Amino acid sequence: MASRKISKRRGAPATHERRLREHGYRLVAGVDEVGRGALAGPVVAAAAIMPDSPRVGGVNDSKQLTRLQREQADEAIRQAAVAWGIGWSSADAIDATDILRATHVAMRMALSALDPQPDVIIVDGRPVPGLCAPCEAIVGGDRLCYSVAAASIIAKVYRDRVMARLDGLYPGYGLATNVGYGSAEHLSAILQQGPSSVHRLSFEPMRSSQQTRLRL
Repeated sequence: MASRKISKRRGAPATHERRLREHGYRLVAGVDEVGRGALAGPVVAAAAIMPDSPRVGGVNDSKQLTRLQREQADEAIRQAAVAWGIGWSSADAIDATDILRATHVAMRMALSALDPQPDVIIVDGRPVPGLCAPCEAIVGGDRLCYSVAAASIIAKVYRDRVMARLDGLYPGYGLATNVGYGSAEHLSAILQQGPSSVHRLSFEPMRSSQQTRLRL
C-alpha cells in the first residue's frame, strides 16, 4: 500500500465524531453532495467512515482546496477510510423529480455502498429522511466535521472526473472547466447550441427556452 502524505494544512475538526463515539456510536459516517446547483451532469454524493486515528491531514471543505490538493486528499482518504461510498442521480432523474429528492437518493445510494454500515450519520446541511441509521444534520458540516469534509472531497473529485468525460462526449459547453455550472461561456453555448442530453431541462435557462419553443 502506498504511504499517505500527511498535510500540514489545517483541516476540519473531528469534535462531532468524537462526541458521538463517546455516546456509544462506533462507526460514524459523514455524507456530503456536490453539483446541486449545476445546469448539467449528475448530482453526486459520497459517504465516508473515517478512523479516529491516524487522521489524514488537511482534510477540509472541498471548495477550500485546489484541484491538486483535492486529488491528493482523495487518494489518502480512500486508503485511510474504514469505508467509503459514492451515489448519484442523473440529469434525467433530477428532471423527473426535483433536485432535493434526487440529492437524497444519491445520499442513500452512497450510504448503502458502505461496508460496514454506519451506526450514526452526520449529513451536511438539512436532515435527510429515510437513512439507514440515526442522522445528525449540521449546516456547514463540510467545514466543521472531518468525516463530512472527507466525503465532500470524494464527491467533488469523482464528479469533476465525470464532467471531464462528459466534455469529450458533448463538446462545446466547456464541461471540463465549468463542471456544469452556469459560467458565461456555458450559458452562451446553451443559447447557441441548445441543451445536450446531460443538461437539466427543469433548470433555467433550459426550461424557459423549451417553453418558448412550445409556444412557437
